[in-house]
Amino acid sequence: MNHIIKQLSSRKSIRQFTGENVKSEDLELIIRTAQRCPTSINGQQISLVYTKDKATIKKIAELCGGQPQIATSDVFITIVVDFNRTAFAVEQAGETQLIEKSAEGVLVGAVDAGIMLNAIQVAAESLGYGTTAIGAIRSAPESMIKLLGLPPQTFPIVATTIGVPTKEALEAPLKPRVPINSFSFEDTYSDIKVKDGVIAYEKQMKQFREDHNMDYLQSYCEQTANYYKNIYSRKIAKNYKSQGFEFKD
Repeated sequence: MNHIIKQLSSRKSIRQFTGENVKSEDLELIIRTAQRCPTSINGQQISLVYTKDKATIKKIAELCGGQPQIATSDVFITIVVDFNRTAFAVEQAGETQLIEKSAEGVLVGAVDAGIMLNAIQVAAESLGYGTTAIGAIRSAPESMIKLLGLPPQTFPIVATTIGVPTKEALEAPLKPRVPINSFSFEDTYSDIKVKDGVIAYEKQMKQFREDHNMDYLQSYCEQTANYYKNIYSRKIAKNYKSQGFEFKD
């Protein structure tokens, strides 16, 4: 097993940090490395806003519902969908940009942001740091937009923490995943396998909870229902629109 496969196979979210600093040269390397990830049409419609300022990180943690894994991280990187950059490029070619007025544009931005998130985390983890993806910035998009000084045609879509993991966090067991045959299909999707996989995984997660004395841990179905029975980020459309985005064909 090569080191990349080994790293990805043992990947987990790290929510406890020692408080040690992420080295400046490491942060620069992480960002430069992540910038090489692919973007749609090479439009590079992603920008990063990072902060090491503890007061700002604390403010972001509050906006995200008081998450301690944010407040105790050493670096917080917000991944921004940036059609402001491409609008200027289109203007330089003598045209007017329309992509942010479409459903396709919203999806392009979201997909590219997800690719960037993974690239940042893989790079950081390869250097021994821990990370956690943070979607809760979308709970207060207007405040995040103001805090980060974002112009129209941009949107803060997801973020990641980076920090030095504690020994306890590193030694925490890996959570199982849904059965591989309910996740990956050859040629055609199987609804039956997906649903059978949910039932099997529910049992597996309950056993995992018992084996590791994690009474606080919800099962897969419990946790998914807890989130997806509601629309838990309700200001997305309003703030997308105020930033100049639309969702139409």
